[in-house]
Amino acid sequence: MSIEFHVLSEDRPGAELRYACALAEQAALQGRRVYLQTTDPGETQRMDDLLWTYSDRSFLPHEVHAGAPPAHERVMVMLGEAPAPATHRELLINLSGAVPERPEAYERIVEIVPADQQRKHAARDRYRQYRERGCTLESVNV
Repeated sequence: MSIEFHVLSEDRPGAELRYACALAEQAALQGRRVYLQTTDPGETQRMDDLLWTYSDRSFLPHEVHAGAPPAHERVMVMLGEAPAPATHRELLINLSGAVPERPEAYERIVEIVPADQQRKHAARDRYRQYRERGCTLESVNV
């Protein structure tokens, strides 16, 4: 299991969500099933809308997780506030602001660290929590 903290240099509103879309697209193109875990229904809706519109050059089949398996096997990306379904645990893009209950259930977790100081501080707390659980951590500046 790999846990990566991707530290953003861009400080524009929505940078975190746009970056999450790009990560999800890259992983899906590599054949990986992705789950974007959000903080609340409003963020889930914003992320769902953005996945439809963030890129003019591609379409990323995705679905909001409502407790059921994906509607079609081509759905490589799912999103929602609840923990990921068993079908989509190859990559967790964690936007929830909390350490997942069972990080070991995922092959790879990416935590996106926004440029603003308050949210960076919260990411540092999550980093400590992962480290205390014995997870191997990596930081990536983007």
